Amino acid sequence: MKKLTILCLAMASTLFTACGDNNSSVSESGSVSESSVSETVAETESESETENAEESDAETSEDEENYDTGDASLDNVRNQNEIGENELLVVSFGTSFNDSRRLTIGAIENALETAFPDYSVRRGFTADIIIDHVKRRDDVLIDNVKASLDRAVANEVKNLVVQPTHLMNGLEYNDIIDEVAQYSDAFEKVAFGEPLLTSDDDFKRVEQAIVDWTAEYDDGKTAICFMGHGTEAESNGVYQKMQDLLIADGYENYFIGTVEAEPSIDTILAKVKDGEYEKVVLEPLMVVCGDHANNDMAGDEEDSWKSVFEAEGYEVECILRGLGENEDIRQIYVDHAQTAIDSIK
Repeated sequence: MKKLTILCLAMASTLFTACGDNNSSVSESGSVSESSVSETVAETESESETENAEESDAETSEDEENYDTGDASLDNVRNQNEIGENELLVVSFGTSFNDSRRLTIGAIENALETAFPDYSVRRGFTADIIIDHVKRRDDVLIDNVKASLDRAVANEVKNLVVQPTHLMNGLEYNDIIDEVAQYSDAFEKVAFGEPLLTSDDDFKRVEQAIVDWTAEYDDGKTAICFMGHGTEAESNGVYQKMQDLLIADGYENYFIGTVEAEPSIDTILAKVKDGEYEKVVLEPLMVVCGDHANNDMAGDEEDSWKSVFEAEGYEVECILRGLGENEDIRQIYVDHAQTAIDSIK
């Protein structure tokens, strides 16, 4: 087996102890087709979905969609060939919300491309359900991880750097490592970048980024609430760690909750009611702004976060943007990729 460099894999055990061509395909001689995409990961595991802090928004069929997610043709799916010897594969859970995909995942990919001109940046999604949905609805094909790796092999890539856009180091991150490891003999060198929230410094930088991003709402009368995805796995502790950090740094009007786990909306509501707030600002703590943000957070259903706070008499404002739109957040991914690249020089 050739050199396989995995950065910070042991971090999961110590994390909580401290504060182109949209329709391009490759020919049979090497290659990736629409059928090969649908063969891989036939069913996304629910636990893996939640660790991503992204959305399984493609579960809604085309027939049920009554909203416009944007023009898919504006998004660069990055499944082009002619990669060269060096590839930087950006792996994301994915989203079927076209504008958000371009403004978040696409923006991260663009930042990495600018930072590393010697590497060809390519995309791989882990959620086949999203890949299939976008293909059916928009006739746009996005590679899954297997398809992107097959493409790299067919293009004779020598040095492969994998940078996930995941929020945390959880089961899906480890699944990606396992899947790439099966291809390690096909490359001379392979390295992995870390997820967004890995080191204590990462937490501090993300804290500063979201505080700066919402500074205009910090008037002493507004509760600023961020909604993460949540998971039943141990990695769910990242949300409480971020909450503890905010409180320790004096941001007591900032609240971190999740849609699928704890802290839940009930927990966040109780904390907000303990204060003397007049207004609530809601924003996703997710890389993309997809189904959870638009519906579970900002939707009009009675159990959405927006409706729950409005029922308690609060003025509510929803900010619909993903973390990938924030330049400071993108820089963290760039720095993690830089560390991975340096490890194989």
